[in-house]
Amino acid sequence: MKVLIGCGGTGGHINPALAIAKYIAKRNPGSEIVFCGSKGGMEEKLIPREGFRLQTFEIRGFRRSFKPAGILYNVKNLKNVLHTSKSAGALVREFAPDIVIGCGGYASYPIVHAAQKLGIANVILEVNALAGITTKVLSKKADYTMICFEQTRNQVAGSKVVLTGSPVREDILFADPNAARQELGLDKRPLIVSVWGSLGAQRMNELMCDFIAIEAQQDRHQLIHAIGNYGYRWVPDRIREKGVELSAHPNIDVRDYIYDAARVYAAADVILCRAGAGTLGEMAVMGKPVILVPSPNVAENHQEKNARALEAAGAAVVLLEKDLTAQILYKTASDLLDDPEKRRGLSRNIRKFARPEALENIYACIEQT
Repeated sequence: MKVLIGCGGTGGHINPALAIAKYIAKRNPGSEIVFCGSKGGMEEKLIPREGFRLQTFEIRGFRRSFKPAGILYNVKNLKNVLHTSKSAGALVREFAPDIVIGCGGYASYPIVHAAQKLGIANVILEVNALAGITTKVLSKKADYTMICFEQTRNQVAGSKVVLTGSPVREDILFADPNAARQELGLDKRPLIVSVWGSLGAQRMNELMCDFIAIEAQQDRHQLIHAIGNYGYRWVPDRIREKGVELSAHPNIDVRDYIYDAARVYAAADVILCRAGAGTLGEMAVMGKPVILVPSPNVAENHQEKNARALEAAGAAVVLLEKDLTAQILYKTASDLLDDPEKRRGLSRNIRKFARPEALENIYACIEQT
């Protein structure tokens, strides 16, 4: 099987795409799979590491602004889109895929659109409850539009809309917590994992610098904090300014990105994270106690809606970024670690949101195109 997969921008689109690619390769040994994404995006780091070929295009998302700077940006970007559309069309014709898969975001648009124009089988995946513009446009001609939330159904076009669930990599599905702790060289102290998206989050990284300073005074826990694609430029210096030399605190591990997510998540006792659909899917199948701080910088505040749904089911602790301080976050995490019964309840309840069959559902759609 020859497959083209479009994704990019953030891990929320890239990781589900990688999960699908690996599952296709498992079910169809010898499949030729090529990814397409945006030049300069996180996909340039993540996809080659997994052994897949990546073709990039000069493409960026449009700004939802009518200010002069926003209009000028969009006019310039339109030229890139037109050029990218030609390049994507040439790639699709040359590669001649059996199917094209779009996994959301502007980076998936060029090749799926090209496939639709050329009459090539194509499916798209929308991982968020609130469908993006790309999904809404492409769903009109997609062979299948695969969704992860039932409320997305009325937001997309097309007759073949299938609730599949959010795909999670099989290494995450089957990760062993005890083996993971040994492989990471952890001691008996509980492990907190802090991750705020593949690009990082300015506000949360600032809070985590203070969080780390508090932890360094006590060294009660072990901590793995992912600072994201942009945070590495300033976070280590900021931590040093707080009086913390990380070399003196081996229990605190600050990384640019958690490449071994299955191992790290499996070992964690509590995870601090955003409330994107992909992240929640991973937490659910692993049954992890989570403290969610939904991103306030998303369309229609959909992450808080995701988080509140889990909170109402007793499946997560939710804190809002606007109300948050490092002290509040540290105390919330510490109190949760000191309450094993509450952690067990959170784990039990978040598992009810898991869709471990999502990859098989997605593969069934691919087979039927």
